[in-house]
Amino acid sequence: MTLAIIIPTLRAEQDLQRTLPCISKVVDVALIWTVDSSSEDGTLSICKSYGVNTYVIKRADFNHGGTRNLARSLVQADILVYMTQDAVPASEDFIEKLLIPFQDPQVAIVYGRQLPHPGAGPLEAFPRLFNYPDHSFVKSKADLPRLGIKTFFCSDSFCAYRATAWDAVGGFPEHTLTWEDQHIAARLIAKGYKIAYAADAQVYHSHSYTLKQEFQRYFDTGAFLNGERWMQELAGGAEGEGLRFLKAQIKYLQNTGKTSLIPYALLATAVKYAGYRVGQLEPYLPRSWKRRLSQQSYFW
Repeated sequence: MTLAIIIPTLRAEQDLQRTLPCISKVVDVALIWTVDSSSEDGTLSICKSYGVNTYVIKRADFNHGGTRNLARSLVQADILVYMTQDAVPASEDFIEKLLIPFQDPQVAIVYGRQLPHPGAGPLEAFPRLFNYPDHSFVKSKADLPRLGIKTFFCSDSFCAYRATAWDAVGGFPEHTLTWEDQHIAARLIAKGYKIAYAADAQVYHSHSYTLKQEFQRYFDTGAFLNGERWMQELAGGAEGEGLRFLKAQIKYLQNTGKTSLIPYALLATAVKYAGYRVGQLEPYLPRSWKRRLSQQSYFW
């Protein structure tokens, strides 16, 4: 199988200094493509020094779905590996392990394991441990009654797509606020394809968010799902997943002796829920409010 690695970039100078050396060790640089949103730092210089393919767009033209679609139009490959600029490979076989599940012709998406960065605090580490367990599995339409909307979960921070399946559903949504990866996953599941999780394919990728950022992220999620009700009709609502996360997080903090962080975890959950619910009111909010409430202010 031929492959292409696609990385959208913006002010990625520091990130690429960590990621490109790792990727270029195991993949021919001719297979690496960056789509840059007119970075003003040294991003383009670093890409040039490594010899990777670089396509520059205006910053105002960036969209999570449309920009990734543009990148797909530039490449010819059987497998499209999408990464974010700050996803750092954890081993040299990270691509090799990611490709193994494609031996099943019904597998359309394979996403890898995202590990918390070394030194990450418990509140930063736990979401990665919750969403990316240490065992591999495959999800299909048959799992919808059991997993609900979690059936669609995957992340194009480190994710591979079978090009024929990607093309069959028209790729990512062209203009989307967030969740472009789960949007295409839902459409592929609905068509009978499978999604595989490869726990042995690993990158370091985690974030520590402020309460404001958490509100904004979940505002975007609520606004997105409100406009894509078919996903919830297909799989059920998303609010039950948040409660499951909170229960698991409290147990994790208790087991690791970090009970002092439980009040903050409860506060963060309330902030997330508030953001989600306000996001569902998006059609009724003035544009100026949306720009302040969203993490993607340029979208509005």
